[in-house]
Amino acid sequence: MKSRRQFFKLAGTGIIAAGVSSVYASSGIPSLIENTPDIFSIGMAGFTFKEFTVEKTIEMMNRIRVTNLSLKDFHMPLNSTQEQINAVLEKFKIAGINVYTVGVVYMKTQESVDQAFEYAKMAGVKMIVGAPNYELLPYVEKKIKTYDFKLAIHNHGPDNPLYPNATDIWDHIKDLDPRIGICIDIGHTTRDGEDPSADIEKYSKRIYDIHIKDVNKATKEGKTIEIGRGVIDIPKVVATLRKVKYSGSCSLEFEKDMKDPLAGIAESIGYFKGVMACK
Repeated sequence: MKSRRQFFKLAGTGIIAAGVSSVYASSGIPSLIENTPDIFSIGMAGFTFKEFTVEKTIEMMNRIRVTNLSLKDFHMPLNSTQEQINAVLEKFKIAGINVYTVGVVYMKTQESVDQAFEYAKMAGVKMIVGAPNYELLPYVEKKIKTYDFKLAIHNHGPDNPLYPNATDIWDHIKDLDPRIGICIDIGHTTRDGEDPSADIEKYSKRIYDIHIKDVNKATKEGKTIEIGRGVIDIPKVVATLRKVKYSGSCSLEFEKDMKDPLAGIAESIGYFKGVMACK
């Protein structure tokens, strides 16, 4: 591990690189983001762009040079036709953005489970980030076997009694088809009083997606803040991801300044990339 001074120098460089990546691109100078040796991919969780159109979402993702997206249903409604889905996905494809999963998709009835799986099939993805009601898990397992998808169940912290943490998810899925796993939200995990690095290590074999963020307090009242400014030990998280050889996506879900989030997104991605540059 590099010295503390070296780390902050690299982390700061990462922040700058994320914010001015378009300048680097136009000048032909390789950016830190492009040169950082990723052992897992960096992405964006679609909820970040709740206030924006598909076109504006693409513009912001291009600005920060992130090309993986977990697509939320306000950009591509669950009841979309195949033609409508194709039209949305084509916009992202042209922009060089990979829609690697859809979600979070909430499933409260068998009909909504059917809809979610057919929606994912039409979108051409092989994983759903979702939150099915507990009693629907046996039915979800049947769907998993039929469609050969992964389902990554998202924890929502102390605000929601449905899957508040990774342990609760594990307790409900441990005896189910192994394609049913976890999307661990490290912010909600921290707000629930747990250590996200410990949970990542403990449940690593069934963690299929990760939502990264930082929070200002390790309590229910904790709010999203730029990564690096909060209480989560991000270097420890990255070290743990390397230790368990995590190979999925770490997607930023930035729930602050949602009508003007670009600066916070760039700082968060930059900090995370800066941490990754430290070995």
